[in-house]
Formats: sequence, C-alpha cells, structure tokens
Amino acid sequence: MSNSIFRTDIQKLFPELPIEGAIFDLDGVLTDTSELHYLAWKKLADEEMIDFSRKDNEALRGIPRRESLLLILKNKEVSEIQIQEMMARKNKNYVESISTLTSKDLLPGAQKLLESFKNGGIKIALGSASKNARSVINNLGIAHFFDAVADGESVVHQKPAPDLFLYAAKRIGVQPSKCVVFEDAAAGIDAAQAAGMWAIGIGPQTRFSTAHIICKNLRGLTLKKISFLLTRVSGT
Repeated sequence: MSNSIFRTDIQKLFPELPIEGAIFDLDGVLTDTSELHYLAWKKLADEEMIDFSRKDNEALRGIPRRESLLLILKNKEVSEIQIQEMMARKNKNYVESISTLTSKDLLPGAQKLLESFKNGGIKIALGSASKNARSVINNLGIAHFFDAVADGESVVHQKPAPDLFLYAAKRIGVQPSKCVVFEDAAAGIDAAQAAGMWAIGIGPQTRFSTAHIICKNLRGLTLKKISFLLTRVSGT
C-alpha cells in the first residue's frame, strides 16, 4: 500500500517547481516525543487531581504549552501565578525525559529525507511550537541539517496562525510558495496553508482534511519523490 494519499481538489496555487525550502515540525514528524509530552502532562494532571486521558492529549497536538494547560484545566479557576508554576512544573518533567533522546529515537525515514534535501541544496528549517526544540534536535544528532530554527520563542502567535512558518521561511530566505511543510497536526496544516505553503500531513488520513498530501510517515520519501508528488497534486 502506498505511503501517500493525494488531495487532487486544490487550486493550482504552486505552478513553479521545484521547492527551495522545507520546514519540519518536530514532535510526531522527526521524532515521537508526544508520549513524553503526554506523560509530563499526565503527571501534572494527577498532582492537580484533574482527569486527563490519552484521548484528551490528542487535542493538544501542535498546541503551545499555555494553551495546552488551559485545555487541561477546563473550567478550573486558577491564578496567573499558578498557571506559570504549573507550566514550569510540566516543562521540568518534559526536559528531564528528553535528555535521554538519541539518534535512535528518530522516526523512520527522517534521517534519509533530511540528507536528501540537504544534498539537493534545499534550505531546511525547523518549525516547532516547542520551546525545547533546539535541545531535542541536538540530542537527536540532527541539528547540523537545519539552516534555521523557529520555535516557541520565535513568534507571539503560534499555530494555527501562519507566523511561525513565515518566520522560518524568512530565516532561510525562501519565498513561502516555494516551501513545503511537514506536519503531524491539523493546526500545523492550517498554519502552513495560511502561510501559502505546501502542506504535507504526516500520520493517519483521518487526522487531516485539507493537507495537499498525506503520508503515514517519512519512510521512503526523498527530494525527488516529494517533487514528483507535488507536481502530481498541482497538475503541472
């Protein structure tokens, strides 16, 4: 079975190929730290005696820390001081867990796709809402692939706003229409499309409704194949 699912009902917004820039989300695309995020949030929720399940955690995919905490708290009234303390506590739990990450924690196909883009002269940026993104890519041994890092400290408005990806494109000096974004969250796909970029969803088909292309993972993807897929989608 093919790794890719095409969205053929899109307007021909990107007639000029090939792409010149690639922007990767981190969690769920290059490595699976979503479990580490879940465990960190779960520990906090248990300490605060708040019900929090794996299903609840799905709603946090691609969402910044503060917004995630507010979703977890639901209607529980807390002060700003408490919010800051709980965010710091969750982050402490998460930072302790990512310190154990190595190159073995890269998801299938991630290393080879990064190498393919780098060897093909494509500018590469990280576009992650995580404020710990730099530490994660350092621990994974892939920091040298990135020409720029856009993270939770880079812009005020995070996904689904397009700001993070536009910032990343500016940092690598590539026009938005020449950038392809790899995302595992619907909010990230919305952000990429709002930025006028190609949007490739990584994960199950049911998670995405508007991605230009959907791939279960990065396995088998190369610059040549990505260019072919985008050409097919654009109809050129």
